[in-house]
Amino acid sequence: MAWIQVRTNTTAQVAEKLGDMLMEQGALSITFMDAQDTPVFEPLPGETRLWGDTDVMALFTADTDTTQAQALIRSVLGEAAPLKVEALEDKDWERAWMDNFHPMQFGKRLWICPSWRDVPDPSAVNVMLDPGLAFGTGTHPTTALCLEWLDGQDLEGKTVVDFGCGSGILAIAALKLGAARVIGVDIDPQAILASRDNAERNGVADRLELYLPKDQPQGLEADLVVANILAGPLRELRDIILGYLKPGGAIALSGILDMQAEALAQYYGELCQVDPVVSREEWCRISGIKG
Repeated sequence: MAWIQVRTNTTAQVAEKLGDMLMEQGALSITFMDAQDTPVFEPLPGETRLWGDTDVMALFTADTDTTQAQALIRSVLGEAAPLKVEALEDKDWERAWMDNFHPMQFGKRLWICPSWRDVPDPSAVNVMLDPGLAFGTGTHPTTALCLEWLDGQDLEGKTVVDFGCGSGILAIAALKLGAARVIGVDIDPQAILASRDNAERNGVADRLELYLPKDQPQGLEADLVVANILAGPLRELRDIILGYLKPGGAIALSGILDMQAEALAQYYGELCQVDPVVSREEWCRISGIKG
């Protein structure tokens, strides 16, 4: 099967918002990549690179007219926004991101490893990952912040809810780090499929329960909750997210920009004892304990 990939470049601050807008335009998946590692939009000799640190790649089926998607990018980033539109066969698309996805360490114990590469440290806690069409490889600062938080928790025998589970990376990491049971919830059926496939690849599928919101059982209760989504939904769904958590349970939230963190921390602070905000590349993690 053939695909069309529309690629542009922006800052990390804008990338997630733009990705959400392109999904609304019909993109099947959005991939974020560090532009410093894979410079597709190189300046000409003597020019200064004026664009950002994140490449945004939107994948569409081959029969999609991407004119509207391109117009959307220009409306958000300006008429001079860099754009690259190309047709990809399955093998080309897979190779394009497989070549740039390397094993990464988070915290002291945890490694995220592409399923097609050798693990650097067989004695570490290794999560073998194939993201499929779902977001979450660990390369984005929000995912990295959550993985590092999980690595620092005592998860032995605990129940964890991963709200917005995506590729399952956080859920599987929690299980590999000792959690007895993890519940993954996501609004995207592709995320449920990707999480299930990755759980089977890591031998933890028997301890991972996956639900669309409409299908989840009532009365779920967890020792820890992690939610790596966006600040808007985190605010709107605060009571639902905290409703999963036992009193005294720990929570970590990400997908939050620097400018949004203080207000959101105060909002969750009404019901939780909130830790100092942790920032990385304009993105933040809020964590705390439910009162």
